Amino acid sequence: MQETYKTVAYGGRQSRPMNNEPLRFDTKIAVLLRDDLESWQRLNVTAFLVSGLGTELPEVIGEPYEDADGTPYLRMFRQPVMIFEGSKETLTAAHSRALTRALPRSVFTSDLFTTGNDRDNRAAVRAVPTGELDLVGLAVYGPRNGVDKVVKGARMHP
Repeated sequence: MQETYKTVAYGGRQSRPMNNEPLRFDTKIAVLLRDDLESWQRLNVTAFLVSGLGTELPEVIGEPYEDADGTPYLRMFRQPVMIFEGSKETLTAAHSRALTRALPRSVFTSDLFTTGNDRDNRAAVRAVPTGELDLVGLAVYGPRNGVDKVVKGARMHP
């Protein structure tokens, strides 16, 4: 099933702060990691997962950075990325809820630890039916309340 995400669907308005209050977004970026991953795996999976969001959803990317000397830096997400962890069952349930809500998402399966390139990564995911994916990570973006419902049962990553 091929889906196209419309950037207008989750425009992600931010509310203007009063005084020095933090900016609040009506959207959320969340990454859910399986709680049995090694530290290096958690970092690697997170990096891969969030890279998919920025390529398909340009509204999540802010303006370019520049330091006081005028040295330019790449654009980054315009809002925080919340990192959660949970059991294999929690991840499977979250994946199902993300699909049901048709929220933009990226997945990382355990098979991807054994591949070494994008072509083989995509082939490894394509070879497994949706309900049988051995998920170790999921990134999701959308309205705050929808994303909160997707990651229900997970806990904030320590």
